[in-house]
Amino acid sequence: MKEYSITVVKTNNPNILKFETNHLLVHRKNYEYKNIDEAKYSPLAQQLFYLPFIKTVYISGDFIGLERFDIVQWEDVKDEVAQQLVEYLNAGEPIVIEEDMDKPIPVTVYAEVTPNPSTMKFVASKKIVGAAFEFKNIDEARDSKLATALFQFPFVKQVFIDENYVSVSKFEVAEWDDITIELRELIRNFIADGKEIVADTAKSNNPTQVSETVTTQPTMDLDETSQEIVDILEEYVKPAVASDGGNIMFKSYDTETKTVNVILQGACSGCPSSTFTLKNGIETMLKNMMGDKVNEVVALNG
Repeated sequence: MKEYSITVVKTNNPNILKFETNHLLVHRKNYEYKNIDEAKYSPLAQQLFYLPFIKTVYISGDFIGLERFDIVQWEDVKDEVAQQLVEYLNAGEPIVIEEDMDKPIPVTVYAEVTPNPSTMKFVASKKIVGAAFEFKNIDEARDSKLATALFQFPFVKQVFIDENYVSVSKFEVAEWDDITIELRELIRNFIADGKEIVADTAKSNNPTQVSETVTTQPTMDLDETSQEIVDILEEYVKPAVASDGGNIMFKSYDTETKTVNVILQGACSGCPSSTFTLKNGIETMLKNMMGDKVNEVVALNG
């Protein structure tokens, strides 16, 4: 049985707190409940409304959002709520009783070019996974039916899946003009049919977690400088890299040489412009923000 963990995340609204999960909770749509009657099809939401300070419950793909009444402050109760959610989910209790599961999910997918000429980004109109996954061949793709289906095409070299998009890297034997429509339709139909994108047993390619987490799973132990580097990558670099269909992960920091090693994935992996971007962007940013703690950034292809 899958094991859930919860990450507590603040929002722009001080009354609303997000409790992110490491597994998808619902597949069809987002849900909002303002009272226990509205939550008749969500046993989880009903359970939460027994807490007197809960005003609204939001349930989305990989998080539960809770809005509180002013009778309490989140700092006083968030840990207890997170623990209660962990226990509820790990007990295998139902989250939402979703109706009409056999009907296709309305979804659109569009193709978007990336800086890497060998990689195309296919963006969906909904979130499809809660973490980043990279597959270099069909054997690695055994935990992803979508990636396995894509590897049936002989021209598919690598598959990277994150948030609401799929980055597909190809061999030179095929041209994008000839294969883009076929790949886009396969991905769109796969999502619309409600098929599992990545199995719950699959391991994400992002081992670091910088938010406060309620979990029994081991996390990466980082020194203060490494954690600072991770925070900078997460806040300033990853969003820009993701917009190009790629991902960057912190690998290690050498305290003697002051060298930062990162892993490039998706469209960034093997991209002709990656080294230039790294040296003139990421390395410069880390040097400016961290001073003499960083001498060099080295990129490793995922």
